[in-house]
Amino acid sequence: MRVNNITNGWRGAALVALTYIYFLIFAQFGFLARLTQAGIEGTNLRLVMGSMAAGGILLSLAVPRLRIWPQPALRLRLGFGIAAVGALAALLPPNTAGAALTAFIIGAGLGIVTVTLVTHLPQFTSTHRPILKVGFGVGLGYFVCNLPFVFEASPRQQSVLATFVCVAALALPLRAAVEESIAQPTGVQRLPFAAALGAFTALIWLDSAAFYIIQHTRQLKAETWMGSAHLWTNGCLHFAAAVAAALLLERSRTRLVLAGAYLALATACILLLDPAHALSASLLYPIGVSLYSVALVVYPSWLASAVSGDERARIAGWIYALAGWIGSALGIGMGQNLGHVPVAFVVVAGAAALALPQLELLRYRAREVALVGAVLGVAFVAHRAIDKHPAAAQLSIVEAGRRIYISEGCIHCHSQYVRPNSADVALWGPVEPIEEIRHQRPPLIGNRRQGPDLTQVGMRRSAWWLKAHLLDPAALSPGSVMPSYAVLFRDERGDQVVAYLVSLQSSTLEQQRALQRAWQPVSTPEASTEEGEQLYAQLCATCHEPHGAARQRWPQEFILMPTSLVENGLGHSYNLSLASVIKFGVPGTDMPGHEYLSDQQIASLVLWLAHNPVQPQLQR
Repeated sequence: MRVNNITNGWRGAALVALTYIYFLIFAQFGFLARLTQAGIEGTNLRLVMGSMAAGGILLSLAVPRLRIWPQPALRLRLGFGIAAVGALAALLPPNTAGAALTAFIIGAGLGIVTVTLVTHLPQFTSTHRPILKVGFGVGLGYFVCNLPFVFEASPRQQSVLATFVCVAALALPLRAAVEESIAQPTGVQRLPFAAALGAFTALIWLDSAAFYIIQHTRQLKAETWMGSAHLWTNGCLHFAAAVAAALLLERSRTRLVLAGAYLALATACILLLDPAHALSASLLYPIGVSLYSVALVVYPSWLASAVSGDERARIAGWIYALAGWIGSALGIGMGQNLGHVPVAFVVVAGAAALALPQLELLRYRAREVALVGAVLGVAFVAHRAIDKHPAAAQLSIVEAGRRIYISEGCIHCHSQYVRPNSADVALWGPVEPIEEIRHQRPPLIGNRRQGPDLTQVGMRRSAWWLKAHLLDPAALSPGSVMPSYAVLFRDERGDQVVAYLVSLQSSTLEQQRALQRAWQPVSTPEASTEEGEQLYAQLCATCHEPHGAARQRWPQEFILMPTSLVENGLGHSYNLSLASVIKFGVPGTDMPGHEYLSDQQIASLVLWLAHNPVQPQLQR
């Protein structure tokens, strides 16, 4: 019988994990990216997100009063069904009105699922260590969302994943493992409603503000969420912190969990004030989030001072409506309007998150508190008194490269702003949200273009190409007026600039490929083999000829050695795929695009390649 209870209880962990995956990777991430792709931003974006919050708040407060579906299993199925409809609707071409309706549906589905689940968790976790199972579910949800192929998937793929998550939840056998009345663990530390509401509101506010700032600040995002190493690290930290939180809650350490969550999030927010400390912040942020997330899920069923299911449901409704939805909206608003979390607010949030522990300390440890306060005060005064030169601070390689980029005057010839509804989109990639530009310090949009726009250069050019171009621009771009920056590579500055340029990529590989697929050349270009031969000699031979200059100079630097185009003919008079490769390159390789070539020039190059002895494997 005990084995059956253990097995049945893991359905609760599965429900928690599936709910978090839907919320994190879709409602909080993929759906927003889908709106950005559709050009819904500014006031319209706020309207859409306000609609999601309205759906979440309304249903969070209404669920405890629903009498039509009294059984928790039926309510969960209803909530996941509505959430699935929202995920499917997100696949349709969005406009503002349709997106607002879809957002309301998503919020409503989440409101039903979250409040129902956290109220009736004892039914689905059995009596064997239920809190640990919740911690496992929370950690697993965060871990899955940080898997590189999930996190870096296109918004459309994330919408499909969210639909499958809902289908998986609907397929679970949701019969109760045990009666709620006998599934309550003993010895846990209860937390009054007012203290819990203040703590969770402060923590979610900090979390949402930090999330928005990282997501919309390129340098911070590059140092925290870009690349498989960062994502695997974040996923493991989330999982470990969630399990640790559950173990502490089982041992009546509720206040310790909340204090740890606050300290981790508060320190991360302060570190984010300086991009040089983004890596340190990225290690603390997932720990703080997972610590409070487990407590948030566990609170209504096991940590609140509630004696009945109806009372637990009302507590859950208010906690998730006020702390969850409104606290999240306030945090996002702070990120949008300020671009950082003020230190003063971090202090105020600490007062809210740690109210009861503070009162107990003041009551029983007044002298110790006074001593710690005095030490902190002296440390703060000393810190302010020390004149720290910016060059002496430890900078991340990306931020150091950005400062060199500014000091070398690169902004005078290169912009970082793709102009909306212009030819820029076809040339340089997707439009960057204006909110992200506003958070740059200083903004580097540029005032003129002697060279190409660099907004997405990290997606369009490899690290090797960028380094080779800095060393000898004319070798890769014949006729370039850009001077050589070989002097920077006499020390670490050259590699720092390359790291910064590689970080300039807000689009995904899928978005870049979609842009490439959507491009259509002029239907009947006037091409000539003479012009094609000249272009091949200028642009292609350096890498694709056996004795090409770039091929000879950097034979060990290529991701994949370029094909030598000397053997077989292509056999096509006008190859659209080849034309697209010439225009945009091959993302993820050293093959660059030649965005500035006209359709006629591309046609001439393709025509010459098609009638001369070349290898047809250029797309490698």
